[in-house]
Amino acid sequence: MDKIVGTVAKPPKARRDDDLTDRLSSRYTVMILIVFAIAISLTQWVGKPIYCWVPKHFTGSWTKYANSFCWVNNTYYLPFHEYIPRENEDRHRITYYQWIPWILLSQAFFFWIPSALWHGFNSKAGIDSDDILQAACTLQSTKLADKREARIQLLGTQIDRFLRNRLPTKDAGCCGKGGSGCGGRRMSCYLVVLYLLSKVAYLVNAIAQLFVLGSLLNTDYENFGPDYYKIYHPNQTHSGEFINSIVFPRVTMCDFRVRLLGNVQRYTVQCALPLNLYLEKMYLFFWFWLIFLAAATGVDLVIWFVRTLVPQDRRNFVRNHLNAGNFIDRLDDGTRLSQFVDQYLRQDGAFILRMIAHNTNTITTADITGCLWDDWKEAGLNEVRIERDADGGGDDDERDPVFSDGRHPEPDSDVTPSLPDTPPSESDEKKPIPVS
Repeated sequence: MDKIVGTVAKPPKARRDDDLTDRLSSRYTVMILIVFAIAISLTQWVGKPIYCWVPKHFTGSWTKYANSFCWVNNTYYLPFHEYIPRENEDRHRITYYQWIPWILLSQAFFFWIPSALWHGFNSKAGIDSDDILQAACTLQSTKLADKREARIQLLGTQIDRFLRNRLPTKDAGCCGKGGSGCGGRRMSCYLVVLYLLSKVAYLVNAIAQLFVLGSLLNTDYENFGPDYYKIYHPNQTHSGEFINSIVFPRVTMCDFRVRLLGNVQRYTVQCALPLNLYLEKMYLFFWFWLIFLAAATGVDLVIWFVRTLVPQDRRNFVRNHLNAGNFIDRLDDGTRLSQFVDQYLRQDGAFILRMIAHNTNTITTADITGCLWDDWKEAGLNEVRIERDADGGGDDDERDPVFSDGRHPEPDSDVTPSLPDTPPSESDEKKPIPVS
């Protein structure tokens, strides 16, 4: 039993495979909406959400009945300068306030969906990006040099295995084996495409909720902020009339019937809804919050599109971190760096490094990038040696060494063609050894 209670009471682990803009929607907005829903629920279930002014001859039970009936059967707004409508006349009924807690929870659910889709599908790519980022954050706080180096190598190995699993094969067409090169989980931009789709979902959700709330509240909620400012401006003579009459009325009317001694008596009572005072301020804040979320998510989406579609931006990002860790010198020209970014890291690898940079500092990102850089160069040299040994010597040994993909090593590379093993001549053996 204690384990069950501990599991339920334990807060969920905060994930790190997203950026601040994503957390504003998936984490902080959800928390705000849940707090609002709890506060409104307590007001409805613990306090008295409605107070109706009943005739003097109503007893205590009659008053409770009138309050309960008007709460569950909706009320309608009627300005004081208008007459009470007749039984069959149309009324502007207020139908939302009983369902506000559920509306708020539904809003929170829709803000959580893009995060759930992103976290659910990115683990299918062959690497758990959240585990990588958690390990990177642990690396950031590691002070001992030996432990830090071991964790850097472990992270580099995990990322390297993921990237090499997505390297194109020689017999793969434009879409790779089984069509996975462009549209499958083995494609080089699977994580990037999935992440961009989640950001599009965040943006669509924020904009859509402005219009959906307008439909639920029976008003133009997308213009709620400017309308509120105009109505409550000190220079306005009709201060509060629009908001009070249409969106969140404090005073409403309620019609109900009571059967007395075989006769049906119709009553119209005036009711106060103190709950609407809090709802007005709550949804005013949330209007500004939605506008802020939509703007921030839109700008962030454009930035990520540029990072994805502009290869030079990826190269500059990697070059800056290699320079920060002194892993690249002047002898390394742009060709080798372009091969490292475009042929090895590609879009998903650069994306993982960017997420590490978002969640850690420059030193940690530079160390991990440098580890991948060194492993990539070492792997290229090993491929050269394997190809040389497979050629079996002869005239082929004098050829320039090449990588498995046809690349030639740069002039500053440590790769040198090995000389054939020839026995020393007799003249060389007879040469005296100079004595200093």
